Amino acid sequence: MEALGLDWALDFLRRAGHAMADARIDLIELDRAIGDGDHGENMDRGFTAVVARLDPPPADVPAALKLAAATLISTVGGAAGPLYGTAFLRAAAAAPAQLDADAVAAVLAAALGGIVARGKAEVGDKTMVDAWSPAVEAASAAARAGAGPAAVLRAAADAAAAGALATEPLVARKGRASYLGERSAGHRDPGAQSTALLLEAAATAAEGAR
Repeated sequence: MEALGLDWALDFLRRAGHAMADARIDLIELDRAIGDGDHGENMDRGFTAVVARLDPPPADVPAALKLAAATLISTVGGAAGPLYGTAFLRAAAAAPAQLDADAVAAVLAAALGGIVARGKAEVGDKTMVDAWSPAVEAASAAARAGAGPAAVLRAAADAAAAGALATEPLVARKGRASYLGERSAGHRDPGAQSTALLLEAAATAAEGAR
């Protein structure tokens, strides 16, 4: 039940950087099918820049999340930069210096709120919201059930992965993919997939901190 602090946040962001680099080609291919093909390049570039700015390290968890927000907004192109940047900015505002289970759930909910406010998408639109929303629901349920912060993040990551997979049969109603209409069905949403990667990095970092 140990709270998550700065060491977790730094490990999370570094793991996210590795994940986006490893998945760059896969994300490019997903986005090429229903978007403009730059999501993998953008996410890799953005999180590479985030990791580069972690030395010297920020003061605490909120500062780390705020640094990530500012970096992603300034370096990630397309819609992903503002969406992820707003998510991290809202998460930073909601985060205490040490995250217990309830704080983890609150931070994830704040991130989702930022994405929805910025992108105006809802569940079923075939966007990253389809991964974030079940992740937040799973995290809240785990926290209410008495799980520790690492288990709350694991529940969120697993739900995000399932949510990303579930975007494949959907017809896009938002973003560039919506221009394809029915042809967007059969392809996984790249933003939902990068969300799953991000939350997996957060969960794995938390599990390593126990």
